[in-house]
Amino acid sequence: MAEENLKGLMLPVVIGKLLAPLPLFPLQFILSRMVRGIAQRRPEFFARLGSHIDSSYAIDVTELPFVLLLKPNPRNPELTAHRRPDKVASDASIAGPFMELFKVLDGRGDSDAMFFSGNLKVSGNTEAAVCLRYALDDLEGSVIEDLLHMGGPALMPAHLLLQRLRRLEMQA
Repeated sequence: MAEENLKGLMLPVVIGKLLAPLPLFPLQFILSRMVRGIAQRRPEFFARLGSHIDSSYAIDVTELPFVLLLKPNPRNPELTAHRRPDKVASDASIAGPFMELFKVLDGRGDSDAMFFSGNLKVSGNTEAAVCLRYALDDLEGSVIEDLLHMGGPALMPAHLLLQRLRRLEMQA
């Protein structure tokens, strides 16, 4: 079982290494579709951001070769990827390992505990970051599931990966 956990922890690192040489253009298209789909499917998420609807959030999945920038304005939501050496201007920044951020998006993580344990690092406008966290916590179900359902049968391999990640998370 310990070997299974080690493999689970290595998966994001391997994915990050595979993504490093690829151009960001195809990823930008996918990210744009994802955030617009969530805006249509989950308008309550955006409503819960209140005065922080126009804030920007840098999401740094530490194993990936890029940083994501979320601008959650529901009229024109944006989610873009930026290479690590590039300076990404944002109001708030949230950084952490893939599995920790995955748990938050999947509706399974205790983000307070992750923050206080040092697994997630928040900088910049912490009020905006906390508001984003509350908006995610208040959602029924999983944002990850929503994204997979939007992709239909073509994302069946991703559904299987999601089940595997959940099993690894429970074993950790």
